[in-house]
Amino acid sequence: MAPVAQRPGLAVVVGAGGGLGAALLAQLQADGSYARVLALGRSSERPIDYAQEASIAAAAQAVAGICDQSGLELRLLLVASGFLHGEAGQPERSWSHLDMAYLQHVFLVNTLGPALLIKHFFPLLPKRGRCVAGFVSARVGSIADNALGGWYGYRASKAALNQLVKTASIELTRRNPDSVCLALHPGTVDTALSQPFAKTGLKVRPPQQAARELLGVITAVQPADTGTLMDYQGQTLPF
Repeated sequence: MAPVAQRPGLAVVVGAGGGLGAALLAQLQADGSYARVLALGRSSERPIDYAQEASIAAAAQAVAGICDQSGLELRLLLVASGFLHGEAGQPERSWSHLDMAYLQHVFLVNTLGPALLIKHFFPLLPKRGRCVAGFVSARVGSIADNALGGWYGYRASKAALNQLVKTASIELTRRNPDSVCLALHPGTVDTALSQPFAKTGLKVRPPQQAARELLGVITAVQPADTGTLMDYQGQTLPF
């Protein structure tokens, strides 16, 4: 895939410590499509903790300071954080497995954190010219596409994220008609999040390939695409 077109400005990757986030960060740094690329996450210089809104506000203030000092505008915001399984629990196979602690954590990471990023980072996006805000979501968050059931919390948290993206896209368009805000389905990526659930025959792609494909989609999207859920091939998926 050819490098994305040169565009001056600042790109911020949130969740850059994860497998896909790190690959997105590396690709952006390598292809030179933005004048500067910043990484944010739990262990970044300005750490973000979704359970502490003050940390998100402080990170946004730091990015605003960088924009002021460098003269660059925030032209790309990529949110690649996500939670499916871990110490907080595992995805549910039945309603009998629903657990309050797991639900709270999966919604914190997949929904509430991104909502607060919208609150604090969207005011930094320019009011004129192209800018893109992309949130890594999942096809299993599609209500219309749900034919298998299970994974209650993950599905619901990603469906809620998709609604946040849709709603924010409307307000962002009023502020800047050239903006794009969309949810992104990366497919099954070979990361710690998906490894326990990678079935035989399922197309699993390395993070570097997934990052290239997602950035290719981001390069191609137009304002008319704002508010949609789009996969790594550029296909619009149903909500």
